Amino acid sequence: MNQSTATESAGAPATDEGEPAAIDFVRFCYRRRRVGWPELYDEMCAVANRGLFRGFDVDALAGIGIGLCLSDMPGLAAIAAQVVAEEQQSRRPVAVRIVQDAEHDEAPGDQAEDPAAGMRPRLVPIPVSA
Repeated sequence: MNQSTATESAGAPATDEGEPAAIDFVRFCYRRRRVGWPELYDEMCAVANRGLFRGFDVDALAGIGIGLCLSDMPGLAAIAAQVVAEEQQSRRPVAVRIVQDAEHDEAPGDQAEDPAAGMRPRLVPIPVSA
């Protein structure tokens, strides 16, 4: 990729509705080091310099809307905030609640032999206050 192509591509930074590959890059970096901004930016630079994300270097990342220059920070920070929020939401704690299985309600004699018979686990999300 020549210098003018990289500059033109970097002129259109990715946004939170941006190119899926740009979001994938930020998610890849976040999963390597679960840190927030600006430490996540440091990880992105390290990944870009080593070509660890799909072999993309700094120029290739500019082509998908990931600019690592100061002028690209607002767009990159917005993507990072979106990815971090999504990742943290997916890691919310859950509890396991044991409930009676409806199929075994009719045969209470079976439960005397095995107290766990007819029980099945169900995941129940725990509300987390902000």
